[in-house]
Formats: sequence, C-alpha cells, structure tokens
Amino acid sequence: MSKSLTILGGVAVAGVLAAGGWFASQHSQASLITAAQAQEATADKSVQILPDVSLGQEDAPVTVIEYSSFTCPHCADWHTEEFPTLKKDYIDTGKVKFIQREVYFDKFGLWAGLIAQCGGDPKYYAISDMLFSKQRDWIGDGKQQTISDNLHKIGLQAGLTNEQVTNCMNDEKRAEELVATFQKNASDDKVDATPTFIINGTKYSNMAWPDLKKILDADLDKAAQ
Repeated sequence: MSKSLTILGGVAVAGVLAAGGWFASQHSQASLITAAQAQEATADKSVQILPDVSLGQEDAPVTVIEYSSFTCPHCADWHTEEFPTLKKDYIDTGKVKFIQREVYFDKFGLWAGLIAQCGGDPKYYAISDMLFSKQRDWIGDGKQQTISDNLHKIGLQAGLTNEQVTNCMNDEKRAEELVATFQKNASDDKVDATPTFIINGTKYSNMAWPDLKKILDADLDKAAQ
C-alpha cells in the first residue's frame, strides 16, 4: 500500500524535526531542534531550496520524477523490485532522466535523507539504493537509538568517514533546506501520497510496472514524432 502524505505546512515541519531530539546517538552529541525553531527556519525565505539530483542524460526525451519516502515500505518495494528495470531499459539507454524527490513523514525519514545526501550528488543514488534495500534492517525495532545507530552504519558502509556521517546527521541547516525543499516541491506538484510519479509533467499514482512502461513508451513515441 502506498503511504498517504498529510504533513504539508509549518505544522508538518514541527512534527518532522521536533519530538525527542535530533540525532541522539553514541556517535555524537545530540542537538535539539524545537517545533518553534523548525517552523521559523522553514518559513524564512532565506532557507535555500535545493536543486534536484538527476540520474541519466539531461536531454532525455522523458523525465520521470518520483516522490518517495525512505520510511515508506511500498517505496522500498518499488525501488528494489522495479527500479532496476527502469534504470537498465530506460535510464541507462538515454530514454529517461530520473529524479527522486524525498518526502518526510517523520524524523527518521529525514535522518535517512541526511545520510543519502552526505556523499554529495555522485553518491546520492547509490546510498539511496542502500537505504531502500536495507529499509527493514535499519528501521529494526523502530526505536530512535536503533535507527540512528543503523543509519550511521549505512553511512560507513557507503564509504563515508565517521566524522562525515556525524557532521551530516547533525547538520541543522541542511535539514532545514531538505524540509523546505520537500514542502515546496510536494505543494507545487500537489503530491498527497508516496510513491507518486510525475512523468513529463503529468502526475500519476503508484502503478504496476506494465502500466508505467506503457506510459513511458507512449511518451517516447510522442517525443519521436
């Protein structure tokens, strides 16, 4: 089942960033962001909206934007079962430019986003794949300490240093930018669930691979005319 999105707006940011601390882990000293600070930060127009990180050729005839959450089980299923076919047959062949946009239902999804972006654009999709394929493992028993420890381990497995992971997980400015970017993009595209796909400007709900393939092929045919 796809996951419904109900956390747009200032209250949403408070729910994502507040509640119990920032990165309470043995690896670093925890920082705290209050609800008021989160709302103020993301309401501040000076908070940078981050650019998309794309995969594939920039001039590909079809652009697929996927809104997904690292804590959404259906998103994890799609990325482990169907994304490899999309990448092999459409992205790697120059037919599709793919953009993943993160959605945050909770602070754990935001923590995962900080890890995904910790290695910069070159490592983003590789770390993202790890987060989706190992989702059940790093979420574990669902406790804050377990999740923070496991995300730290994924960062190390991705080739990041202990210092890099610690700094990224405690980067309040980056977190504010991620939430502000998520809010703007999801609001502009009227996204209310994950996964959601925007294919050449048209929004689609989650679908089986054969249905997605038909849309891609139809758009490719239009582009070739």
